[in-house]
Amino acid sequence: MKKSNTLKERFTDYVHDLQEEICQALEELDGKARFKEDDWEREGGGGGRTRVIEKGGVFEKGGVNVSTVYGELPDPIKQHFKVDKGWFYAAGISLVLHPESPMIPTVHANYRFFELYDDPALKNTADRWFGGGADMTPYYLWDEDPVHFHRVLKEACVRHGGDLYPRFKKECDDYFYNTHREEARGIGGIFFDYLRSNESRSDHDWFEFTTDSGNTFLDSYLPIVRRRRDEPYDRSQRYWQEIRRGRYVEFNLIHDRGTLFGLKTKGRIESILMSLPPRVRWDYDHHPEPGTREAYLLEKLKNPVDWVQKNE
Repeated sequence: MKKSNTLKERFTDYVHDLQEEICQALEELDGKARFKEDDWEREGGGGGRTRVIEKGGVFEKGGVNVSTVYGELPDPIKQHFKVDKGWFYAAGISLVLHPESPMIPTVHANYRFFELYDDPALKNTADRWFGGGADMTPYYLWDEDPVHFHRVLKEACVRHGGDLYPRFKKECDDYFYNTHREEARGIGGIFFDYLRSNESRSDHDWFEFTTDSGNTFLDSYLPIVRRRRDEPYDRSQRYWQEIRRGRYVEFNLIHDRGTLFGLKTKGRIESILMSLPPRVRWDYDHHPEPGTREAYLLEKLKNPVDWVQKNE
């Protein structure tokens, strides 16, 4: 077997391996449903493998998708990068999991690699960078859950530099924010983008950091699922979950860069919109009663919380 040598090849192999690992672990945890696999091709170059799980014992809907797309930059992306011509290669894994129980948080993660080229043969690299992160969106909040989630993410960051977690936590808090609602989408996590080689870290360093971050996803999330899967809930709490899912949809359709990039590059619509929950509602001017658990969640979404520092 030919050994992968370039960063592009190594990262492409990595996201396919990570997809396998995550899907196997989620199927085992769910205990009922299995992922449906759908391979697709992109007009213009590349394609991907969409894997969706639905109506399971734990997960009402979820997807773990891999894509490797390439070719000439679409016009909107040329305008974004302020270039007249160019070609690209992008490889990544993106996942969203919507549990049925409102006691289990929704989670999102993605890890990606992007290269720009001066020639259609994709040989002369003009630029490259890494991006990604993970964040969690609870409907009912036990403080110990975001503490665990953030602690695992922080440990991954610290292995590559003490400056990374505070920097990428802030970027996550700033990014996953519904400005029109003046509230965060969830309790955050880490978010990073445009990680390029510089005087302090090489492309190889950023590769190691990004892949290490991806490798921690299961450790950050699955213990929370196991902890909350047997919590009882009633119809009113399910109703609240659907209200909050509406805020999730708003962010994805208004602000999410990955969604917008996929749409502008003629990505596969079913894979792009896989992140949307199956049951959601918008009630006019809905507000929870003061002093309730629902109100407590909204209070925590008004301003960023330093979950790890608070509990160390």
